[in-house]
Amino acid sequence: MQGIAVTVLGPGDLPRLLAVRAGLFDQAIDPAQSGAFLADPMNVIVLAHAGDHAVGMATGTVLLHPDKPPSLFVHELGTRDGWTRRGIATAMVQARRTAGAARGAQGMWLATETDNVTARGLYRRLGGAETLVACYVWDDDDIHV
Repeated sequence: MQGIAVTVLGPGDLPRLLAVRAGLFDQAIDPAQSGAFLADPMNVIVLAHAGDHAVGMATGTVLLHPDKPPSLFVHELGTRDGWTRRGIATAMVQARRTAGAARGAQGMWLATETDNVTARGLYRRLGGAETLVACYVWDDDDIHV
């Protein structure tokens, strides 16, 4: 991974996060949401840079449970087009897992779409055990209580 720096961001890194050019995250980076995310010590965000250009990102949150040890839930992992297959995603997963462990996480878990062959291959190569689960999603409009 020559020329790539992988960094776990902290509360003082909001300007660095806001400087990420469009296209790495799914949507535009929101300054208020980003500041709140970085301020919460249970959240983890990792950026991979080639010089001043962010080429990868990974996010997660340490979840606390009343009956089991904390675990790191992986939100996202992304690498810009043209920067895949260089070990960047592997380095970001490892950095995110290390940062989660430093926050007390004793495991890591995530979900990905069944047709995301690239992600599934990466997670298997990194020793993840694939399980089958049903996933349910509610958008704000769909919540009826």
